[in-house]
Amino acid sequence: MTTPAPAARATPSAPAIEAENLVKKFGDFTAVDGISFSVPTGSVLGLLGPNGSGKTTTIRMMTTLSPPTSGTARVAGYDVLRRPAEVRKAMGLTAQSATVDELLTGRENLRLIGDLYGLPKKSVKARADELLDRFSLTDAATKVAKSYSGGMRRRLDLAASLVAAPPVLFLDEPTTGLDPRSRNELWDVLRDLVRDGTTLLLTTQYLDEADQLADNVIVIDHGKVIAEGTPLQLKDRSGAASLVITVSRPEDVDGAARVLAGRIEEYHVDHDSRRITAPSEGVSALAGIASAFSEAGIELDDIGLQRPSLDDVFLSLTGRRAEEPEADASNVGDGRDETTEQEQRA
Repeated sequence: MTTPAPAARATPSAPAIEAENLVKKFGDFTAVDGISFSVPTGSVLGLLGPNGSGKTTTIRMMTTLSPPTSGTARVAGYDVLRRPAEVRKAMGLTAQSATVDELLTGRENLRLIGDLYGLPKKSVKARADELLDRFSLTDAATKVAKSYSGGMRRRLDLAASLVAAPPVLFLDEPTTGLDPRSRNELWDVLRDLVRDGTTLLLTTQYLDEADQLADNVIVIDHGKVIAEGTPLQLKDRSGAASLVITVSRPEDVDGAARVLAGRIEEYHVDHDSRRITAPSEGVSALAGIASAFSEAGIELDDIGLQRPSLDDVFLSLTGRRAEEPEADASNVGDGRDETTEQEQRA
């Protein structure tokens, strides 16, 4: 099968995406305040933050849709201000809202994108069929897009961004509004893209999405980077893992606590859930603790280590859950980035 040749990729030694002190202002309001990051080729960066934190504004600057007030950015080695045409050739973008033409079929949508790129018609036809198959849309290829479900439209939108085989892909909250099954299907597709060498920059307010997909995570709030690291590193910042024990029978909870008291000084007992939580001493201690319960004749439903979630990370960094709006967030509007409409008017 013939497919279009991919755009020139950043060399393995050079980052595929770079931002240096990016700033975006609208009058007196600073939407993005000195953000910097680097994304190695073939990896995934998760840009994590609540609505209004500056995620979409950052994406718009990186994809040449909005010029930065100051700072620099490069995509596949090309400067977004000096060489915007090359940047656009080297990247794909899936925005928050699907951009497919609802009056065209799935196949027609993909072929239209190929024609707009000026790709050979034979290659476009083959590429469209390849993408329809990859995104499980072959059976719906001849149906108009307005008949698609939300998950199908999102997959078609992502397929459209891949027609020209870009080495870099920007995804702005790609699973917003999708049901759990559609989200998992899209995650599988994204993992396949990364295995094939595509570099992803993913914005999300879903902590489990960043946990599932990102090699590295940047947490932003009020337009500033407040933390950076792998999901595991960020979780470790919120505290050590906890030992969580679930006792099988309610009448054994107090006895289980006494067994644990001989080994651990501090623990918390929740009789309603039959659960005992204590600071973890590591995986090596689990076998000994489980053996002690067995010797005492206490049956357990579960015993294991529970790490802090990324939601715990965000709570420790900002004092609120990622899904919680700020008290003064009246300008966030309908759930989109608070500066998107301002950018469009600017």
